[in-house]
Amino acid sequence: MDYFSINSLRENHAGWSLLRAQNAPLALTFFMTAFTEPNERNLGRQVLVDVLDDVLFTLRDSLGEDKFPRSAGEYLDDWAEPDKAWLRKFYTDTRDEPVYDLTAATEDVIRWVESLRGRDFVPTQSRLSSIYNLLKTLVHGSETDPEARLAELQRQREDIDAQMEQIRSGEIPVMSGPEAVDHFHQLTTSAKDLLADFREVEANFRKLDRNLREQIAMWEGGQGDLLESIFSSQADISGSLQGRTFQGFWDYLMSPQLRTELHELLERATRIEALAQQDGLHSITSMQKDWLPAVEQTQATVRQLSAQIRRLLDDKVFVENKRIMRLIRNIESSAVAVRDTPPSGPFAELPDHDVSVALPFERPLYEPSRQMAINDAVFVAEDLDVDAGALFDQFHVDPQRLEGNIDAVLADAAQATLADITDAYPLSQGLAELVTYFQLATESTWATINSDRSQTLSWTLPDGSLREATVDQIIFVRPT
Repeated sequence: MDYFSINSLRENHAGWSLLRAQNAPLALTFFMTAFTEPNERNLGRQVLVDVLDDVLFTLRDSLGEDKFPRSAGEYLDDWAEPDKAWLRKFYTDTRDEPVYDLTAATEDVIRWVESLRGRDFVPTQSRLSSIYNLLKTLVHGSETDPEARLAELQRQREDIDAQMEQIRSGEIPVMSGPEAVDHFHQLTTSAKDLLADFREVEANFRKLDRNLREQIAMWEGGQGDLLESIFSSQADISGSLQGRTFQGFWDYLMSPQLRTELHELLERATRIEALAQQDGLHSITSMQKDWLPAVEQTQATVRQLSAQIRRLLDDKVFVENKRIMRLIRNIESSAVAVRDTPPSGPFAELPDHDVSVALPFERPLYEPSRQMAINDAVFVAEDLDVDAGALFDQFHVDPQRLEGNIDAVLADAAQATLADITDAYPLSQGLAELVTYFQLATESTWATINSDRSQTLSWTLPDGSLREATVDQIIFVRPT
């Protein structure tokens, strides 16, 4: 970066303006208390006013009543102004009051201020190990030569065989205490950084949305060319580099096998003796629970922005159709105006016009339609042997009962598949009950239908026969 780039950041960047503000200590204290420390997002105005009133009361009690003369609501409105942009103020469909969240620039400032306190322990060995492992993954994962890939896999196999032989001989290499502490601090730091990065990821999605809206608003070509430019390239939100990497993270986080493995590893990490005295050791087990609300909010933002872009394209098509109809009406009115006094000379020129000629013998001969025989015999209902019991065997599937089954299973687990729920509460109404579960999954924001995996569900009919159905996997997640 050169002088002019740095000076532009100093003048325009929201984070830099926050650091230069006179009330920066008050703002940062409030942001940490309300958002980062409890890991909260999208808080309503009244909740934030109450939190800020508590912060102001404590500070005024220590520094004097005239230290911060403005009210909590005035501070919130000032910090959410576009010229500051420390908070993002917006409205949602489910709330009547405005909602606030930290911007990515404010999140960066908070992380930088927290780093100024210094650290008693700085992990170095684990960082070097992480860099080395990332470099190996990058190089070997990008290798296209089959012989080189096989040679690397063979070397890894030999290393694993040597380690297994060493353990069989009684020599078990165990990580030393300092090494364990080093890796633990690197783990917690990376987890916090990842959690803080979600606001910047969401900001990147909104930036992509603004760029797409500008492209749609300034487009002068045809509608087909516009749609091809957006959706056949990587300019759309889900197909962008940020969207594809975030989708990969979402798929990884939603994988039941990987989530179970991660939870087991975190539980085993808390039982390491060398880490017994470390602060926040047992809090790492809730790492997944902290990620899930942030990821779900970012995912909801992507869905919302995609829906808005579709509506914007529909509106643009509607406006274009109105413009075409207006041109047609102008042509018709101009033709009516000159109908009685047509201008002399050529009135309109049509290039490449010709006269279509249809020869009489090219026309097909008349062929009468065929008469279709219809059996119009009428049968009296009493003469037919019809079982009317089917009309009285109808039943109703209660969605509330199925929601209660889902909540009961999720009370003991962070997530559960439809197979887990039917194991605990077997299907008693057959296929109709299974369809109702799918309806609940499509209407819920805390359920995901994974079409890449399938699961087989079974139920027993009243006559004792067994029925099975293979359907897409449904994952229900406990709402936060």
